Amino acid sequence: MTASHHARAAADALVSALFAPLCVSCHAVLDAPTLSPACDACWRNLRAFTPPLCDRCGEPLACPGGRHACAASQGALTCCRAIGWYEDVLRDLIHAVKYDERRTLVGALAPLLTRNASDLFGEEALLVPVPLHPRRQWSRGFNQADDIARALARHSRGVGVEHALRRARHTRPQSDLDADARRRNVRDAFALAGWTPWSRRRRTSRLADRRVVLVDDVMTTGATLEACAQVLLEAGAREVSAVTLARVANPIVRRAEL
Repeated sequence: MTASHHARAAADALVSALFAPLCVSCHAVLDAPTLSPACDACWRNLRAFTPPLCDRCGEPLACPGGRHACAASQGALTCCRAIGWYEDVLRDLIHAVKYDERRTLVGALAPLLTRNASDLFGEEALLVPVPLHPRRQWSRGFNQADDIARALARHSRGVGVEHALRRARHTRPQSDLDADARRRNVRDAFALAGWTPWSRRRRTSRLADRRVVLVDDVMTTGATLEACAQVLLEAGAREVSAVTLARVANPIVRRAEL
């Protein structure tokens, strides 16, 4: 054991003895709280998507009749990728990031997302985080999509982060709404970043003919990502894809997988 390992072990023992911190998922006492707010068992139990996956939506291909649920969909997004379903350990980790400010978890989740989305991260790609309204970002103190984009950029050589979008108006939380209401809620809710014609022209020149990858924490119906993608395409992006830490499962696909 190196000196740094001894020091970390001593720190873990001290923190555990004084505070008995609990795993953010299973709530067991952590053996190594300085390494992660989630225990080793929960990291091992995190269920990530495994091949074969749909080239378009990134979901597992096991489904009735061999036809994927996204086959008939038409939208602004070229394709989507995620670590796994928004459930169990992965859902708990995302909640810990968003609501408990355990932002260090993003750095641990980024390699898992990079593994599933590496085909989208060429040297020309720009990562664009989905923006929060300034009121909501002030309340939360950070934008988790921005944290995810920066972590992905650190794990993907040559990929840049561009804050190309802004919220044009405040909207209700999408989690309170059904699919149709979600689409209405985010209609015209996003615009190109920049408050002057000059800054918008500069942003457009950065996006022109580029492969853009939208970044967010969870994809449910895709309404928010589609609304963002439409703005980016109108600004000149060649194509727009999306990566999220998790996806809310389509019930048909989820039943077939189980």
